Amino acid sequence: MRFYFHPNQVGDVMKKIGILIVEDEGIVAMDVRNMLTELGYKPLGIAVSGEEAIKFVDKNKPDLVLMDIMLKGKMDGIQAAEIIRSRYRIPVIYLTAYSDETTLRRAKITEPFGYILKPFEERELRTSIEIALYRHKMEMKLEESRKWFSTTLRSIGDAVIATDTKGIITYMNPVAVQLTGWSEDEAAGKNIQEVFKIRYENSDNSVENPLIQSLKNGEVVTAEDILLITRDGREIPIDDSAAPIIDDMNNKIGGVLVFKDVTERREAERRIKRRLKFERTLSDISSKFVGIFDMNDSINYSLEKLGRL
Repeated sequence: MRFYFHPNQVGDVMKKIGILIVEDEGIVAMDVRNMLTELGYKPLGIAVSGEEAIKFVDKNKPDLVLMDIMLKGKMDGIQAAEIIRSRYRIPVIYLTAYSDETTLRRAKITEPFGYILKPFEERELRTSIEIALYRHKMEMKLEESRKWFSTTLRSIGDAVIATDTKGIITYMNPVAVQLTGWSEDEAAGKNIQEVFKIRYENSDNSVENPLIQSLKNGEVVTAEDILLITRDGREIPIDDSAAPIIDDMNNKIGGVLVFKDVTERREAERRIKRRLKFERTLSDISSKFVGIFDMNDSINYSLEKLGRL
């Protein structure tokens, strides 16, 4: 394994952006290293093959990799970049003299942060590096926000389903998975109406999906006294609320549906109603025995009331 390090690497690496150069042509690699030094970056080393590049990245974790596409060995630059991108989340910029359609197509699949054709000047190199570093920083912030958002949704007690603007499911939290009977992987890509089926509690009539309504009119839609029909056919009483997701430019980018199982609440309400009805019946019966003139009539009336109750 051959790595060539800049003499000022020790002690200065923490002050500058560390960059790995992957280039098997020695003169070109040294020219790139000198450019990086002139631009104020920190060349961490030079790897001459894809295999060496991956080993270097694993050990040193550079901030960015400049990758030549055509490398000697079993692994070319595109294959190495794909591994570095997926395994280490480090941005890669391609340096190549090849601009044919096939090469570009293969390179695009690895989602590079830049693509510079040889020969190039310092200005091109600097612009590409700055754009790549900024884009990587924004992607990491976005990923962090997504993780925070996902963790928050997974922690709340209500079921949550998110969709795109066409009602296609993009996310379900564990509570939604439990209530609907659909796993997140199974539901992903399906229309909300296929997974979230509901009907009125006191009617066999189906209900228009609240999220579809919300996406149509751009307003919050709520529903009560409805039953969720689970994947295995069970019916669960729920309350739900649907709203469109709006970005900073006031553009509709999706929708979110929040619902919860209200079985215990409905049962408590039924118990209270039965209790009140029982107490009203007792009060009605008691009134019949105040100043009675016909005991048999009062008894028959009371028995009839109790029978109905």
